[in-house]
Amino acid sequence: MKKSIKVYILVSFLSNGLMSIAQVNADSVRLKMLARAAALEYKTTYKAPPGDELSHHTAGYAKIMCSAIFITGLTPEFAAENVGYFSSPYSERAKVGKPVIDYEKKTVAITLPSGVTRTAIYTGDQGCVCLQEGSHSLHFTPVKIPHHLPDASTMWPMGDVLPTTDTPSNIDMKKMMQSVESAFAPAESQTAAFIVSYKGKIIAEKYGEGITINTPLESWSMGKSLSATIMGMLIQKRVYTLEQPAPIPQWQGKDDGRANIRIMDLMHMASGLYCRAPQDPDYDSSKGYPDHLYLYTGGVNAFEYAANLSQQYPPNSVGRYRNSDPGLINYLIRLGIENNGENYYTYTQKNLFDKIGVHTMIMETDPYGNFLLQGYEYASARDWARLGNLYLQDGIWNGERILPEGFTKFVSTVTEPWAADGRPVYGGLFWINELGNYPIPTDAYMMRGAGGQSVTIIPSHDLVVVRLGHYKGETEGSKALNKALVLLMEAIPESKK
Repeated sequence: MKKSIKVYILVSFLSNGLMSIAQVNADSVRLKMLARAAALEYKTTYKAPPGDELSHHTAGYAKIMCSAIFITGLTPEFAAENVGYFSSPYSERAKVGKPVIDYEKKTVAITLPSGVTRTAIYTGDQGCVCLQEGSHSLHFTPVKIPHHLPDASTMWPMGDVLPTTDTPSNIDMKKMMQSVESAFAPAESQTAAFIVSYKGKIIAEKYGEGITINTPLESWSMGKSLSATIMGMLIQKRVYTLEQPAPIPQWQGKDDGRANIRIMDLMHMASGLYCRAPQDPDYDSSKGYPDHLYLYTGGVNAFEYAANLSQQYPPNSVGRYRNSDPGLINYLIRLGIENNGENYYTYTQKNLFDKIGVHTMIMETDPYGNFLLQGYEYASARDWARLGNLYLQDGIWNGERILPEGFTKFVSTVTEPWAADGRPVYGGLFWINELGNYPIPTDAYMMRGAGGQSVTIIPSHDLVVVRLGHYKGETEGSKALNKALVLLMEAIPESKK
């Protein structure tokens, strides 16, 4: 008995010691990062977004409820308890009235103790839109988006019928199925969908209660990778280049330093724009509501707001995860499409989704009709798998090059500013596994969204893995996904060395 106690104490000491060392290392990296940023920082005066914080949180709550009910098809009770904490924190929901759902007008309205009511409205193909405080109308006319896709009864990936051919003999099916089951355990993980695609073919999938192959689910910042994809299409069509200064109209005045920000700097989350975000290593909540969230909940012209942010750091110097940068990529996408005489709202379905079989994607807007693809989009797991496979296939689909040559390498390569910060984890609006933070090969790169949403592309194993879940299960869901990935790596051997 004494020997067992000694062993336990030793293991506990070693475990706590290792944790302490890891924390010290993390603190050291953070302090170096902050010191480096301070040396580069401009003497910029910061002004927080206007308005009441609880009102902004409530706007996010109304939008999330609207999307959950009218897009995903969840019950109000389940949605209020389980989804969308990012732009409407769970703790803030108890401070306001119960969401009032008008099923005829397709609106969700929530009243604050002050009497202010925040409203979101379902528009159809532009999803749910958060209205500005005090406003009851949109500043654009919603557009019906036509789909030109093969019938769902055709074969995957253009349709939904999976082949009946045998699974490749080099795959350990027992372990693979264990992997799938692990993604859903425990129940608290709230995994809603899990797909394993090998060499472009779905070889395993499972869905949570009430979820089908066509259910659009909250996807959050995976939309940033969709923004990268649409920009890649425009680069392929020679509308833009990565290296050019971003032609944001608001930056073209005399001696505006922001005119030096390149499109690739925005893609790298390294523009240097002053857009406070909760993910900032020096985030201080006392400075007011963060711009990063205001671009979701402000009910303003998000492109105009982002374009008028001041400069905090020189471009291509400091890596910061801020919605200003993908938001401005989305602004450039709109400018590029409309300057070419194309329809902004139908362009992506026509030129991307119709070509690769995507039929459930809903891209949501601000009240001015600007797509907020930094995180407001909903799609089925299968449609995310299709997008992941476009990257696994180096941007080529059915023999057509949709993304420019070298683009997949660009998005999956760690950026210099993030590496210089001691965080080699970010590429071109994709996350990178260079540090091996996930139990998969370091060539993997990922679309990731709050609440545990992810599309993981593993070129060395010819794999695309999709995991979508309800927000409340984020912590347990992330653990479950890691366990599933460990088993999946054991089940499917490396195919490219």
